[in-house]
Amino acid sequence: MSLASQPTESRERLIPRPGSYCFAKLRLHLTNVYRLLIKELRSLRSDPVMLALVAYAFTVAIYAAATGASTEATNLAVGIVDEDQSELSRGIADALTPPIFKPAVQIASTEIDPAMNSQRFLFVIEIPPKLQSDILTGRQASVQVDIDATAVAHAFNGMIEVQTVITNYVTDFITRREGLPGPPAKMITRVKFNPNLKSSWFTSVMQIISNLTMITVILTGAALIREREQGTVEHLLVMPVVPSEIMLSKILANGIVIVLATALSLWLVVEWWLQVPVAGSRLLFLGGACIYVFAVAALGIALGTIASTMAQFGLLSIPVLLVMMLLSGSTTPLESMPVWLKDIMMVISPTPHFVIFTQDVLYRGADLSIVWRDILATAAIGSIYFAYALHRFRRVIFSG
Repeated sequence: MSLASQPTESRERLIPRPGSYCFAKLRLHLTNVYRLLIKELRSLRSDPVMLALVAYAFTVAIYAAATGASTEATNLAVGIVDEDQSELSRGIADALTPPIFKPAVQIASTEIDPAMNSQRFLFVIEIPPKLQSDILTGRQASVQVDIDATAVAHAFNGMIEVQTVITNYVTDFITRREGLPGPPAKMITRVKFNPNLKSSWFTSVMQIISNLTMITVILTGAALIREREQGTVEHLLVMPVVPSEIMLSKILANGIVIVLATALSLWLVVEWWLQVPVAGSRLLFLGGACIYVFAVAALGIALGTIASTMAQFGLLSIPVLLVMMLLSGSTTPLESMPVWLKDIMMVISPTPHFVIFTQDVLYRGADLSIVWRDILATAAIGSIYFAYALHRFRRVIFSG
């Protein structure tokens, strides 16, 4: 019986519909990605060194960076050269109290340079003769503060604390001795989002971003390099899979591990261990982290296609990661960078956008209506990274 003689209904069943064909093709792609995803997860599970690195990066490394790399002014060593020996000079020394300052140590003027060169003191306060009498008689008086600026962050913060202590005590001394009324205006400072100005609240969350960036690039790039070195990538070339499926499986497998580690780190290390309050939505943060991980993982694969060995990949990753993290706004504010450099980083790197997104969500409690622009920018840059990595992947792996 010919096809022309078959009933119309039977002929329609023999010809596939365009919609069903597209659905079947999509289903085939998803099935391939799922099977490759399982392969990548099993490969990662069989690498205990990588798993130990992930566990360390999101636990001990976060806690150590938050508690050990503090820039707060605490336990500052201060020496005092008191050539006045008056009530005012002794009061200034007594006003330097813990926990910001260690007890002030009286030294001679000849000991200043040797003491600071040997790092005994970070500050030396030189009180001139007749300081109290000059102030009480209305003459101009000055107090010199010598600072060791080797540790610039502590030197700057401590300088402000020393100046505040001296100014406040001198003002109170004059007010009490002369029977004058208090200051005409009282300054009241209200600090939002971090009332006690604890650096660990900031450092812990920013360290999560830095470690997330580093581990994602290393895992995805190392997964590709490992297959190229072991020759298992040749097996993929004879399988009915396309480059985009292989890339997506690597990004998804490593992304699942990284996002899960990020969620546990935020909950267990930051909130529970370090007692850092989180103001915003954790789900919104993790949603943005998924998009950011996609962008950074694509970058890792692109680096993996440029390097041919694990050693080359490691050396290539170092400058890329350093630039991304140091110029992201997580270490120093973006406003302190040159305008041209800030503009370049906002265009070529997703990290500044994710840092702004994280600070807005976790610190300030922002919702999606405020941070959607940063999410969109991260997704756009990630798409460009993915397109470039896919181009390199096809050219180097499938065509090489």
